[in-house]
This record gives sequence, C-alpha cells and structure tokens, in this order.
Amino acid sequence: MKFVRETAPYIRKQASVKRMMLDVIIALLPVVLFAIIQNGWNGVYVILLSIVIMLAGEIICHMLTHWPKDMKFKELFSKDGFKKVKSTYTINNITAPLISAIIYSMIMPAGAPAYVVIVGALFGILVGKMAFGGLGNNIFNPAAVGRIFVLICFGSKINNATANGVIDVAAGGTPLAQLGESLKNFNYAIANYPLKDLFFGNIPGMMGEVSALCILIGAIYLFARRSADLRCALSMILSFTIIMLTVGIMGYVKKTWDNPFEFVSYELLSGGLLFGATFMITDPVTGPVNKVGRIAYGTLAGIITALVRLLGAYPEGVAFSILICNMFAPMIDHLTIKNAKYNWRQALIYVLVMCVMCLVVAFSVKGAL
Repeated sequence: MKFVRETAPYIRKQASVKRMMLDVIIALLPVVLFAIIQNGWNGVYVILLSIVIMLAGEIICHMLTHWPKDMKFKELFSKDGFKKVKSTYTINNITAPLISAIIYSMIMPAGAPAYVVIVGALFGILVGKMAFGGLGNNIFNPAAVGRIFVLICFGSKINNATANGVIDVAAGGTPLAQLGESLKNFNYAIANYPLKDLFFGNIPGMMGEVSALCILIGAIYLFARRSADLRCALSMILSFTIIMLTVGIMGYVKKTWDNPFEFVSYELLSGGLLFGATFMITDPVTGPVNKVGRIAYGTLAGIITALVRLLGAYPEGVAFSILICNMFAPMIDHLTIKNAKYNWRQALIYVLVMCVMCLVVAFSVKGAL
C-alpha cells in the first residue's frame, strides 16, 4: 500500500472537467451580454461565427481522428452508424471549443469582416488545438493563436473595424492606442477616458475587454467556484502592476503626470489585462501543473505584457504574452516540479527578477517621459 501525504481537509469533492468548463461559460456570460448590448448585431455575428466555426472544426477533426474501426462512410447516415460516432464524443468536446470560440470573439472587435473572423477561428482551432491532438493536448491557447494570426495577416481590416461608429484598437481611438503613441499623452488620454468609463466599459476596444466590472463579476464567480487557479491571475496582475508603478513614479518625478497611481489604474483597466488574467492565463491545459510553476508562469505573463505595451510596436500585449508563456510552460514545470513548495529562495528569485525588470523598463522609457 502506498501512502500519500496530503494537507487537511482530507475529504474533498473532486472538480470534474465538465463542471469547470461549465463554470467558465457561466463566468463569461456577463462579458458576452455586455458586448451584445453595447454592439448589437455587429457583436452578435462575430460571436455566432466564432462558435459555429470552432465547433465545426472540432467535430470534423475529432471525427477523422476517432473514426470507429470497420465503419464505412455510408454507415454514418444510418442510426447504428450515428450511435457509433456519437459514442466517441463527450460533453467536453462541445464545451471546450465553445469556450475557445467565446474567448476568441471577445478579443475581436465588433464589426470585424466575416472572413477575418472565420479565418482566425479556423486557424485557432485547427492549428492551435487539433494539430496537437485535440482536447487536453494543445500547448497553445486556441483563442490567442487565432487572434494573433488575424492581427498579423489582416491588421488593417481589424484596426478599421467599427462598432456603432467607434474606431477599434491601434487606429488611434482607444485608451491604449493613445498611450502607445507616447506616454506623454497620458493627461490627454485620462481626460478623454476617465477611470469611471474604463471601469464600466464606456470606451472603444475589443468586445470583451472594455468592461472591467463585467470581467470582475465573472472572475469572482470563477475563483469562488475554484474552477480557475487564482495564482496565475494574481501573479500576472501583480508583476504587471509593479512595472507600471515604476513607470508611474518616474512620470510623477519628471512632472509628466500628477498621480502615479492614476497611471497604474489606467493601465490596469484599459486593454485586455483583466480579461486575459481571468479567462486565458488560467487555462489549465496550456499552463504549468504545480502551484510554484503557476506563480512563475503568471509573473512572466505580466512582465511580457508590460514590456510589449511600453516598448513594443503594439499598444496591447496580452495575447502575445500568453502565447510566449505557453511555450515556456513545460520548461517552467521542469524547473519547479522538484521544488513545488513555497520557500524563501523562490521569493528572493521573484524579487530579484522584478527588480531587474523594473530597472530595464526604467532605463528604456526614461527618454519617453
């Protein structure tokens, strides 16, 4: 008999994959409803197209890879053949692509051309997921893969997409786009987009990223149900906040703006940071498996997001940071699996890394302030 050491309580209700996925869908509902109300049909068709394409892609690929033995194609249209095919499916083959489709649509602009939405959804589900073996085997977040693909291939089409007359990200009309041009624009940006508007969602941007309130409602439900790991989300937000606070203090010292904390709040509430920290970095399939690794994983994501925003060519960096962290997840697991308990050495490493990154950012943005 093998004894395994565990901490109290010793009797736990195991969270099934089915329950976790249903919780994610429920947590996404406030964001989806807000997107529909704000954007109308321009938002609805992006959501519906994403769902149809990703579900169809998953079903077709699953059917090809799990075709019942000794079954001919013509049997598919018979009752017995349909039962054989149906037996290879679970509810997770529906909920998993459904979640990916909703997240993908939420990080797309309302009013994006239909063919752009379709190409991104297909690329995300086929290349980002099914090419690696499907459910539970993908190393990249499918929604982020699709979003980055269309950004690279159809950047102008996305940038010029409009919803109710509002120009989308990187075209110069969103909160982050104004800061992306120059950090000295902060006073102008905060005047156009007060923190109250950023919190409630009265701003242009990606459909699911504009309302911090709706994201927080979903986050509270998701983390209260323990259907997502809080370590990833908090470490991502904390590392991002520390770097932005460094920039905020520098801008305050140089008299570029009057309140460093207002700058940090503006960065936290604009763009896709909160959405990514709640629904994307917490994906259990593409992230590390141990608690220490998840903190390192989230910390890396927050650092990369801050670096892209401050030093990169794009005003937003959440999707990029998530894909980069997906690549490093196996290595993070390998480095932390033997030291999966918290200790002072790990804390010291995190402090040193953050100090180094703050110094790098401070020297890099010094001239821009």
